[in-house]
Amino acid sequence: MTLIKTPSDIPSHEITPERVYLSRRQFMGAGVALAGSSLVGSAASAADFNARSLTFQPAPRSGNSGFYTAEALTPFEDAISYNNFYEFGTDKDDPAEYAGALTTDPWSIKCHGEINNPGEYTLEDILARFALEERVYRLRCVEAWSMVVPWVGFPLASLLKFLDPTGNAKYVSFKTLARKSEMKGVRAFTSIIDWPYREGLRLDEAMHPLTLLAVGMYGKAIYPQNGAPIRLVVPWKYGFKSIKSIVGIKLTERQPETSWNMIAPREYGFYANVNPQVSHPRWSQAKERRLPSSLFSPNRIDTQMFNGYGEQVASLYTGMDLARYY
Repeated sequence: MTLIKTPSDIPSHEITPERVYLSRRQFMGAGVALAGSSLVGSAASAADFNARSLTFQPAPRSGNSGFYTAEALTPFEDAISYNNFYEFGTDKDDPAEYAGALTTDPWSIKCHGEINNPGEYTLEDILARFALEERVYRLRCVEAWSMVVPWVGFPLASLLKFLDPTGNAKYVSFKTLARKSEMKGVRAFTSIIDWPYREGLRLDEAMHPLTLLAVGMYGKAIYPQNGAPIRLVVPWKYGFKSIKSIVGIKLTERQPETSWNMIAPREYGFYANVNPQVSHPRWSQAKERRLPSSLFSPNRIDTQMFNGYGEQVASLYTGMDLARYY
């Protein structure tokens, strides 16, 4: 990897610890290194986007857009090693252990349903159309732990506008890759998920400026365990809504079925907005563990309504009972 910034230009979160750089397994699939304000393809990567140079703009540091938070970033090592990605197993370290087997090149997304421009679009096709931006977002898991992650991607709205929804489109559904040969969780007989994993948003939620399709994190291509090569990030919702390794996008007239809502509808609602006033049936959502944390230093903080993005998104739910539509 070649770093060509001058030291004064390099934000601290872009400096990778030497022990991580030297760990081959940690870098499997991480096909993009930071060069200037660019993501530059690596020949060793499974997701190098044909070595395309992808420039991005940093998140604005002022204003009320919600694109940036000044909270301390979650250490890089924690963000790539503490994950939920049941396709690779149910333990938090299973994704980092097993996701290196994931083939992400070539990659395409089937876009269909209530749109005027349906098609099977390659990742290269998609990335050639949209400018990339860095957004520093809070990530809140329904399990009551949280992170702060610098993502690189583009607004989902940009892709949806290109796909040109019809007048019947009211929802957007998403589908994750389910490849038994590379995903041990998908082939496990004990899995409770009806693969492939599915998620969905209301169209106005999907079109909101905060809703991001991410292809990078910490200035590098997104890691397999974090959802390579392209994932959704919806920062005001619990993390299970931010579906990983997307292979399908469909616009529909009716609310789509979503995986966790089908498994346990009392525990995982369709909306899944972060709400400290509505407890999960098995635990409170009033507090969260901000990673890194440990048994003796749990780093517990108050959970914010809409994960702190209420100023940007509360108007989407005017008049709704958020305890009923949880």
